[in-house]
Amino acid sequence: MRLWKKRGTVPRAAEVQLRNGERHPFGALRDYVPLRSGEARLYRAVREAVPVVDAAVYKLIRMTGGVTAVCTDLDAEAGLSAFLRTVPAGRGQFGVNSFLDCYLDSLLTYGRAVGEILPAAGNREIAALLCGRVEDIEIHEGESPLEFMIWGPDESGRMAELPYQDLLLFTPLNPEAENPYGVSLLRSLPFLAEILMKIYHTIGVNWERCGNVRFAVTCRNGDGAGAAERGNMLAGEWARAMRESRGGSVRDFVAVGDVDIKVIGGDAPVLESEVPVRQILEQIVAKTGIPPFMLGLSWNSTERMSAQQADMLTTEITAIRRTLTPVVERVCRLWLRMHGFACGFEIIWDDINLQDEVEEAKAELYREQARKLRLENDRLEGR
Repeated sequence: MRLWKKRGTVPRAAEVQLRNGERHPFGALRDYVPLRSGEARLYRAVREAVPVVDAAVYKLIRMTGGVTAVCTDLDAEAGLSAFLRTVPAGRGQFGVNSFLDCYLDSLLTYGRAVGEILPAAGNREIAALLCGRVEDIEIHEGESPLEFMIWGPDESGRMAELPYQDLLLFTPLNPEAENPYGVSLLRSLPFLAEILMKIYHTIGVNWERCGNVRFAVTCRNGDGAGAAERGNMLAGEWARAMRESRGGSVRDFVAVGDVDIKVIGGDAPVLESEVPVRQILEQIVAKTGIPPFMLGLSWNSTERMSAQQADMLTTEITAIRRTLTPVVERVCRLWLRMHGFACGFEIIWDDINLQDEVEEAKAELYREQARKLRLENDRLEGR
């Protein structure tokens, strides 16, 4: 009779195979990835300088639409729906959709977004959903690529690991292998935006010069000391005539001798700006993935959205929703657990409707006509 039993072996956890082969002599610095706040300010400057870029970001935010949740428990679904509709989001905003608008704005502009779930006293309710500034955080990677910690300034202003990591929300947009911060939608636009601003600035300067014309007054029959005296007299008379003109009155300029008056720069050619500006805007619009006419650019002969453009834009919006869905799931899961619900749930986004309503109405009419003819044929064949 065996008096002992062999202990069960505990299965080992799968080890991560993709490791960072580089080793820095300073261990504290090895796992730190800088945020590059200057890059974040650059992207914000691009949005402020180029209206098309700013409009494209807001269009994507609006077209992403709202979100709701469906639960297997009807009582849980009713409470969760009320929470998603009324939760404070800061700065006078309410609802998870308001939070997602701010969260998505940061995600598209900086390539990353950070938020916080603020629990109420007693940890039985979520008091608010707040968005944070991506410039104020740092990401420290752990020993495994699956581990990372969010650091932020403590009470003394020094960077330290934030204490409640489970209540923090962090989402990168298209993260790359070498860093966890994600890629901004505007990453390839600063160079083009700089050229576009140079063109616009030059156009403004040229129009200012054309509107405020400068003259060159030349007297050719002066010699010696009399030339300087006559030049001073012509300058004084011309300045007096210009002042009278600015005041609204007309004053003639009278001079003796061979006097020539020309507009400075009047014969200089004006560079054509339409073609280069359009080429740059085409690159910008291609980066955003939005049809040009939705940004106020009438480049095509028609302003109707084709089926191909609608499908491509729907794909872009669906990809953005896939990125945001885990954030909403974390919030909903925490609310359900706080209120004692163990039921399952599903995140439901609003339907994307980008099709032409006239074309949809025609298609519906054709379907009904075909159904009518089919019923008539069936009735005749039944006879």
